[in-house]
Amino acid sequence: MERELTQKQIGERIAALRKTKGLTQENLAKTIQLSRPSLVQIELGRRGIDLLEFYRLSLALEFSLDDFISPNFLANKLAGATAVSKAELPEERISTPVLDLSKFKNILLYILERCAGKPNVGETFLYKLLYFCDFNYYELYEEHLTGATYRKHPYGPVPECFEMTINKMLEDKQVQRIKTEYYNKIQIRYIPLAKADITGFKAVEKEVIDNVIAQMGDWSLMTLSDYSHSDKPWKATEPNNNIDYELAFYRRAPHSVRKYEEDDQSEI
Repeated sequence: MERELTQKQIGERIAALRKTKGLTQENLAKTIQLSRPSLVQIELGRRGIDLLEFYRLSLALEFSLDDFISPNFLANKLAGATAVSKAELPEERISTPVLDLSKFKNILLYILERCAGKPNVGETFLYKLLYFCDFNYYELYEEHLTGATYRKHPYGPVPECFEMTINKMLEDKQVQRIKTEYYNKIQIRYIPLAKADITGFKAVEKEVIDNVIAQMGDWSLMTLSDYSHSDKPWKATEPNNNIDYELAFYRRAPHSVRKYEEDDQSEI
């Protein structure tokens, strides 16, 4: 080849061309028979493209290999593109979570059954375990687990429905709230008084929850806080704003839980 492109350059060119065509990532991924998270990884320059994928992209985005590797590819394509009005552009999929309150409550009870006896598991620790259950599941399966909305607070992601849910559980005598001292600070803790109903859980839902508990359940609060604060969805969100589930697809190790196709290190 006269010119080799890095994965980052390839991703930038595909993303720019997709936008000139007025396509969303979801539209294009479906057309080229690829998962949307994998297309995200390609556009970010974190994943290579094999020949079949490149051929499908060339058909969908209408470019030739010679065009693509040209130094002036983007300038030529952007200059020659037909203007698409904002009203004509299809909107990127907006992940609007719908809260399943019963599932949220039973996941909380299940976590308490497994973790309530651990001295590190206070209220703020629970927030983070719930967050990783929800966001890990979304990254893996592109579906919501509980549909809870999480807000970015200085000390980490907080499920907005937590206070309402826990107050109802206290009223129904499903949990007991206690205060203990933990490292010279007052810690709010919850003891389960009822068993979680997990009969309606899918096997993959329970697996994600169990994996979060197994991975993080014995961490200190400081370790879990540092880990949540370095997670891409939390980092990319403005303070006091809701955290977008779609940001889970932009995670990198060690936070990403989805196995994406192996990077192809060859260059076009």
